[in-house]
Amino acid sequence: MDSIRSWWERYSFQTAIVTAGIGLAWLIRQTQGVAIMETYQFLSRPFQSSVSRQELLQDAQVRELRYRLTEIESQNQRMKELLKVKVNPTDNGVWAVVIGRGADSWWNQILIGKGSNDGIKSGSVVVAPGGLVGRVTYVSPNSSRVLLVSDPNSQVGVVVSRSRYNGMLKGQSQNTATLEFFERDPDAKVGDIIHTSQFSTLFPENVPVGRIKSINLDKQPSPEAIVEFSTPLGLLEYVKVYSFQEKL
Repeated sequence: MDSIRSWWERYSFQTAIVTAGIGLAWLIRQTQGVAIMETYQFLSRPFQSSVSRQELLQDAQVRELRYRLTEIESQNQRMKELLKVKVNPTDNGVWAVVIGRGADSWWNQILIGKGSNDGIKSGSVVVAPGGLVGRVTYVSPNSSRVLLVSDPNSQVGVVVSRSRYNGMLKGQSQNTATLEFFERDPDAKVGDIIHTSQFSTLFPENVPVGRIKSINLDKQPSPEAIVEFSTPLGLLEYVKVYSFQEKL
């Protein structure tokens, strides 16, 4: 008995601390820390800013409006850039917004928010700032599907602007395409500009397509070049649609 009393007198303080710690840990676990947060809020209240809940909400609303304004200004700037494209009085092209694009077909096709009600027909040519985008393959009253020139199924007759050598452009499901030359020894070099050819059956001539990025003259059965599109096809938001007969 004396030994227990002696032990208690010696370790009573430590035992009380450990017991209090265990009790506090249990309380925190049971209340998910709510009691501690409330205690902190009570003790720190004299040092907190006197900003009301209403003021906090108003501040959040102001920030939201600023973010919305930033986005509107960005859209407005893009529209200004689009409208810099010179339009002739006889220009019958139709501007349309891109409203759909599948993640698994990003480089293959887009859906635009104009259709037969706006005069768009299947086979219409689609362009954007930079040059050629593709052609319309399906039309509904209020929307149209566009096959992009970056689609592997897309084939465009093109010509090297500097030397007038012709070839066939085929998409690669990315921002570049393969150009197969018709001639065995074409006069083409890196940096040459590529336009649609006068021999193209699907597109009018002289529409900008892109620039030669690399050339493989040893490619069999015909020389080949990699062309980087002049239009950022992966970032399309607005396009312009023409019937095949209209002059771009």
